[in-house]
Amino acid sequence: MFKPHIEVRGLSISYGEHQALKDVTVDIPEKQITAIIGPSGCGKTTLIKSFNRLIDLQEGIKISGKILVDGEDIYNSKVDVTLLRKKMGLLSQRPQALPMSIYDNVAYGPRIHGLRNKKELDYIVETRLKESSLWNEVKDRLHSSASKLSIGQQQRLCLARGLAVDPEIILGDEPTSALDPISAERIEQRFLDLKDRYTIVLVTHVLRQAKRLADYVIFLYLGELIEHGPAEVIFKDPKDYRTKAYIEGKFIEEVKNWEDIYI
Repeated sequence: MFKPHIEVRGLSISYGEHQALKDVTVDIPEKQITAIIGPSGCGKTTLIKSFNRLIDLQEGIKISGKILVDGEDIYNSKVDVTLLRKKMGLLSQRPQALPMSIYDNVAYGPRIHGLRNKKELDYIVETRLKESSLWNEVKDRLHSSASKLSIGQQQRLCLARGLAVDPEIILGDEPTSALDPISAERIEQRFLDLKDRYTIVLVTHVLRQAKRLADYVIFLYLGELIEHGPAEVIFKDPKDYRTKAYIEGKFIEEVKNWEDIYI
């Protein structure tokens, strides 16, 4: 058994007439890497964006069920969404460096939350850039524009910016999909190095990446939670034939009778 950090209970999310998630109940283990896998359009991004309530920004959204973070229902009307998002650093598919210097990108979050002491900001910037394996590459140009960094460097900068507000959870929505293999490997290594201190939840469409990184796996299909469990169990001995088909590369959208694949 593991200690859950995020508890999802009966979560259903609809965009207008489209139901993106259907009655999902699952626990996300603390201080492990959880990979959310499944074909395109299965609800992976919807699920991960529900954790920090970025899903709220969509028009016509309908949400039912509960998500508990540290035991608190984050969809309770009394929840401070700003503080909730402070708990969670988010890496998107493409890095979104702010139009300012490298230093100011990392210092942005702490400043928003009221920190003004320069020595403390300097320490945070250096520490978080080191944790993101970017410090040695940028320490002599901290006050140059972040836009001059390569896309791989910008993604590591976004990781440093997320870590700067002392989150508990790191969310990644296909965070390496826009990166070259070397940059992707660096981000993956950061996740492995950080998982002892943070709960990490990643959406990925690359099974090889999920196998390399994940301690726990969640498989979604057409908005439904099909199977979840320790990565070793899911990848070596999946219980559901749809999970098995997806992992073996036999996942066919048009199949009407899944059992036909495994007669």
